[in-house]
Amino acid sequence: MAIKFQYNKTSLTNLGKQLKVRQKALPTLKSKESALRASVITAKSESARLLRELETAIKDYEYLSRLWNEFDAGLISVKDVELDVVKVAGVRTPELRNVIYDVVPFDKAAKPMWYSDGVEILKKLAQLGIESEVFVEKSRILEFQRKKTTQKVNLYEKVQIPGYQEAIRKIKRFMEDEENLSKASQKIVKTRHSQEEEEESL
Repeated sequence: MAIKFQYNKTSLTNLGKQLKVRQKALPTLKSKESALRASVITAKSESARLLRELETAIKDYEYLSRLWNEFDAGLISVKDVELDVVKVAGVRTPELRNVIYDVVPFDKAAKPMWYSDGVEILKKLAQLGIESEVFVEKSRILEFQRKKTTQKVNLYEKVQIPGYQEAIRKIKRFMEDEENLSKASQKIVKTRHSQEEEEESL
């Protein structure tokens, strides 16, 4: 990205301001990037932990597998998932607040005793699965924002800041050269003028 500038004081001042803005923002962007990186790792590991917990819970209830064939799967369904928005390093991410289930009333006297336990087991398994998915989404959002922040850090650090510094150097060098040329030409004019005066006085 070539930085556009003119060889004058106004351009020098503007470039100086732009450079300061980027130099000031860079440490904040870097700390945001590392915070997002850590948050992505945390969200991914939390999602993996919940999935392991879900697998373990499913294995724990395997001994009931024959009973599950008798269970009416239509008794319970997920009605709604309530989410909160939580900011992580300035990024809005989802957080599970509550899972609302729709449980069809059933005659506890007519159904086997373990039906109530079955409903609670399914609630627990659904909760683990949903919570894991929320963490997957959280890590996806955070990873996307981390990539964007990394790109901005690289743009500032490797392209814009060096570019502005180089442009400022060029303008300063040009202005110094111009000043030196002006002084030199003034000297030449002065010398010539004094020579002319001397010649006239003779």
